Amino acid sequence: MTRLTTLDFNKLTPYAVGFDKVIDDMFRYANHQSTSTGYPPYNIVQDGNEYQIEIALAGVKEQDLNIEVAEGILTVSHNPPEVDEKNFPGSFLHRGIAQRKFSRNFTLQDDVIVQDAKFENGMLYISLERIIPEEKKPRKIIINSK
Repeated sequence: MTRLTTLDFNKLTPYAVGFDKVIDDMFRYANHQSTSTGYPPYNIVQDGNEYQIEIALAGVKEQDLNIEVAEGILTVSHNPPEVDEKNFPGSFLHRGIAQRKFSRNFTLQDDVIVQDAKFENGMLYISLERIIPEEKKPRKIIINSK
């Protein structure tokens, strides 16, 4: 996949006003996806205006996770402490459970907020909700006559 580098905004949005941030978000999203490793695996589930991100984190400790939201980006990261394998009672014949650093970003729409997060049985669940402000809800426009 090639990264998006240039785009003629006039061709993309000749009849749109105020979409600068949306287009910038799309570029940031496309660039992030092109560099993503695919780890850890995740699901995104939608139920009406509610969403849940489910991330599979076998072998990860809750205290080593960091979740933050800044400028419309939800970041989930893991920075495990260095493991001294000398302290294990045996030696690994096969090490298939990942204990590596990661940082996974999710771009959120302006009206999506993070409600909470819970970690259980090796799964991280992050609940989000889309809050539609009154000014964005459909409304009837009255025609004024002279």
